[in-house]
Amino acid sequence: MIRRSQLLSLVLVFVIVVAGAGSALADARLAQKVRTSEEVFRELLETPDSEVPEELLKRARCVAVMPGVVKGAFGWGGKHGRGVLSCRNQEGEWSAPVFVRISGGSFGFQIGVQAADLVLFMMSERSVKSLLKSKFTLGGDVNVAAGPLGRTAEASTDARFRAEIYSYAKSRGFFAGVSVEGARLAPHRKTMTRYYGRPVDARAVLLDHEMPQLPAEAASFLAALP
Repeated sequence: MIRRSQLLSLVLVFVIVVAGAGSALADARLAQKVRTSEEVFRELLETPDSEVPEELLKRARCVAVMPGVVKGAFGWGGKHGRGVLSCRNQEGEWSAPVFVRISGGSFGFQIGVQAADLVLFMMSERSVKSLLKSKFTLGGDVNVAAGPLGRTAEASTDARFRAEIYSYAKSRGFFAGVSVEGARLAPHRKTMTRYYGRPVDARAVLLDHEMPQLPAEAASFLAALP
């Protein structure tokens, strides 16, 4: 007959094993999120007739990629998703990926629920600093515009790329410039801690380029950026 102390020990071992398996699964999901972000970004750059203008790629200070943002709408739309953000310094070197979360707002007028891949190009340091201070609203705290298409194209209403953020989304198999006004964007600190195995300061990574040890998929993601 199993003693009470033995039973408690078995339960404790079971809890530890289950917790460890859950942690490993969460870590695997984060690694997959980074790999999927790279795939989304490469697809945006390589899709014929839906390419980001060269000038925008050269001027972009940061790139955020959020695969599978869930959109639900019935007249007014909402969204929720997570992805990664990287910024480059004056030497053109990209920072380690920082996990970010987007929520609220609308992708225009739709009825139904669907998922879309979202890519944001931040053109100034101001937009990044606004993001780091607290949650900020796209189109409110910083101006955001639908991204133009075509490698040699100029933005039809913004020939000098004056918007602080340009946005693209892939839905039903193709990318298009899209409005994301009203959405809130913020770093996701708990996710960064889990991914890098220690607390990571988003400001230090994005602006000061402090570089934590990069997992292989994170290094591959950075190699895909322009």
